[in-house]
Amino acid sequence: MRVVIADDAVLLREGLIRLVEENGHTVVSAVGDGPSLVQAIKEHRPDVSIVDVRMPPSHTDEGLRASVEARAAVPGSPILVLSQYVEVSYADDLLADRRGAVGYLLKDRVSVVAEFLDNLRRVAEGGTVLDPEVVAQLLVRRRRDDPMRSLTPRERQVLGLMAEGMSNTAIARKMVVTDGAVEKHVRNIFTKLGLHQDEEQHRRVLAVLAYLQA
Repeated sequence: MRVVIADDAVLLREGLIRLVEENGHTVVSAVGDGPSLVQAIKEHRPDVSIVDVRMPPSHTDEGLRASVEARAAVPGSPILVLSQYVEVSYADDLLADRRGAVGYLLKDRVSVVAEFLDNLRRVAEGGTVLDPEVVAQLLVRRRRDDPMRSLTPRERQVLGLMAEGMSNTAIARKMVVTDGAVEKHVRNIFTKLGLHQDEEQHRRVLAVLAYLQA
């Protein structure tokens, strides 16, 4: 994969460069601020970008805003955002364009290298990857009139794992059930959320978005 990295912390940026390149990928650009990120994505059209939420000058949400701007300029450009803390509103903003190919992980996840690289690949391939801690906090925000209330506990569990980027097979392994059982739960979720017959991956993205925005 061709990767752009955006982080103003030099040590972390260099660490990410080394991690990516030692695992057979190419870092085409490494930058430390939002405007440089947007320019790098426009210029290099990377397979995926790794972006810190907080960058200069205010160290609040410059990385996120630059990511949104970059995806407007290069529609669907895959971006994996890293954050020191769970900030749920950032996940909402990142997912707002409904194009997929986005991820939001806590920086601690980088230390589990194989899992981090797998998540990076999922985002590059158009998937949606969310940190389990983000998913947990989004659950707390669920409204009383949430359509998710019609889902059974098992269906909510399946949808939560879908939101973490898992395939049906991975969900089946996690829940210790058959692939067929997971497929049945997924069909029920689509029906209860009013997601009619369409391309499978598209419906998965819409189901996850409904779950996150509830």
